[in-house]
Amino acid sequence: MQYKKKPIYSFIKRSFDFIASLTFILLFLWVYIIVAIIVAVSDGAGKPFFVQERVGKNGKTFKLYKFRTMCVDAEAKKAELMKFNEADGPAFKMKNDPRITKVGKVLRATNIDELPQMLNILFGHMSFVGPRPPLPKEVAQYSESDRLRLLVKPGLTCYWQASRNRNDISFAEWMELDRKYIEDHSVLVDLKLIFKTIGVIIKHRDGR
Repeated sequence: MQYKKKPIYSFIKRSFDFIASLTFILLFLWVYIIVAIIVAVSDGAGKPFFVQERVGKNGKTFKLYKFRTMCVDAEAKKAELMKFNEADGPAFKMKNDPRITKVGKVLRATNIDELPQMLNILFGHMSFVGPRPPLPKEVAQYSESDRLRLLVKPGLTCYWQASRNRNDISFAEWMELDRKYIEDHSVLVDLKLIFKTIGVIIKHRDGR
C-alpha cells in the first residue's frame, strides 16, 4: 500500500474541519447543553460526558469526547462481558450490551452521542473523515498492516462507518477499508463519505 502526502489537500481538509466544527458547535450549543443535562440526570450519575484515551495519527494518543451512553462503571464491567464479544478482532462488540442506559440507546441510535467529537475535530485530534480512532490496547494487538491506518488522522466517519451493514463487516474487512481510504484519500472521497454517512443516519433513523 502506498501513502502519498498531499499538502494542498491537507490544508483544505484542516481548514474545512476547523471552520465546520466551530460553526456546528456555535449553532448547536443549545443541543449540547440539553443533552448533557438529560444524560446527567437520567441515571443519577451526574456525568454527561465520557472521556477515553484513543490513538491518533502516528500513534499519538489523545482524549476522545462522547456523551455518556453507558453506566459509569462500564469499563469495570467489560472484563466479565468479554466472553460475549461478537467481534473477531481486538475490538469489543456485543449486541444488547447491558451496560448501555435507556438514554444511551437513543443517543447511539441517532448518533447524537458522537457530537462532542466536534471538539476533537476543532482541536485537530481528529478530522471529519478518517479511520475511527482505536483504543491503545487494540493497537497493541495490531499486525504490521493494521498499523497502516495510523498514517492518517482518525475521523468521525470512514468507509466502515458509512456502511449500512457495518456490524456484519469482519475486522479484516474493516482494516482493508481503512487502507483503501488511505490510498484513495482526496477532497472528493471525503465529501462522498460525509454525504453517504448522512444518508445512512437518516435511513437508519426512519427505519428504512
